[in-house]
Amino acid sequence: MTSSDTARLHADTLADHLKTHLPHRRVDALKRLAEVLLAVLQAESTLHRKIALHLPRAATLESKTRTVARVFHDAQLTPQDVTNVLLPLLPDGRLTLIMDRTTWHYGQTPLNILVLGALLGGAVIPLVWSMLPHQGNSCTAARILLVARLLKVLPARRWAVVIADREFVGREWCAFLRWKRIRQCIRIRENTRTSDELVRDLFTTLQPGEVRTLFERTWVYGGWMHVVITLSPTGDRVIVASDLPVLDVLNTYRLRWAIESAFSSLKSRGLNLEATHMTAPARISRLFGLLCIALAWMTRVGAQRTVTRASRRDKRGRAVASVTRIGWQILTQAARWGGDDFWECLQLLRTPFPTSNTSISQIFRC
Repeated sequence: MTSSDTARLHADTLADHLKTHLPHRRVDALKRLAEVLLAVLQAESTLHRKIALHLPRAATLESKTRTVARVFHDAQLTPQDVTNVLLPLLPDGRLTLIMDRTTWHYGQTPLNILVLGALLGGAVIPLVWSMLPHQGNSCTAARILLVARLLKVLPARRWAVVIADREFVGREWCAFLRWKRIRQCIRIRENTRTSDELVRDLFTTLQPGEVRTLFERTWVYGGWMHVVITLSPTGDRVIVASDLPVLDVLNTYRLRWAIESAFSSLKSRGLNLEATHMTAPARISRLFGLLCIALAWMTRVGAQRTVTRASRRDKRGRAVASVTRIGWQILTQAARWGGDDFWECLQLLRTPFPTSNTSISQIFRC
């Protein structure tokens, strides 16, 4: 069997897997989607021509480039389809959800995506997203609609907490989360008013590394929450409001950084989302959805490898490569060279992430 035959077999098998979650989609469209997904992993690029170089088709480069474009121009792959593919990867129990935005420019055109994802395998896997028609911060309505979309397929009882940065604040937003009985852990701004005073007036003598909190819950954005304040080594005041137990607030908020790592894996340090020349919101959304499937697959494979083989660490004890990067290396070689490794990777795409054994998950188990 030639390498092209092997690649086509891999794409056909992946398409069969996608068909089990998307029975309403045409087989030919899913086969194109599977081919492009595997090509993106190998090309590590979102440029159509670079992806086309890795398509296992006996055709000209121009013809294969049109095939790639067709995948993103065709409305076959919807955000709901991507969510349906990713949901079976979620483990049992309650999940940590993180919200943030990723943005970049193509020329003078701003591209802005609002994302809500689950913390899995040490990375955040986007489950729902929306293209924002403007630069800058999201509005309350956009956030509420995004949460409502995910609640349709993932009930609130599965949500341990929503973590977000200081962009995602406001009385109506926080009231919505409380109404849905979703716990929140959100960094708030210096000019936020509590029941007694502005938070910038609290603990003004704070030193780097110190952590302070009010003795009791205070009234923030229409509800009673703990307010925890610390000073980063660079002197930046980090103020977090949450309805979690006070001792868990900062440890929970620190998990937010995982979504920045996920964006990095999707963009310049990974699959190069921002290298695309597409600017139409619907096409960018389809590209982002395809990359979310790739990110989840890479992370799932990497998480499995770290279970069986400890990752290398530098002199400071930090991992040399992230779980997602390890998974990408394994998955790319498996897709390119075949063998048993590919079938093992495909089986992992069918297998939920292991249940997290972190203290955060144990806190919210009850």
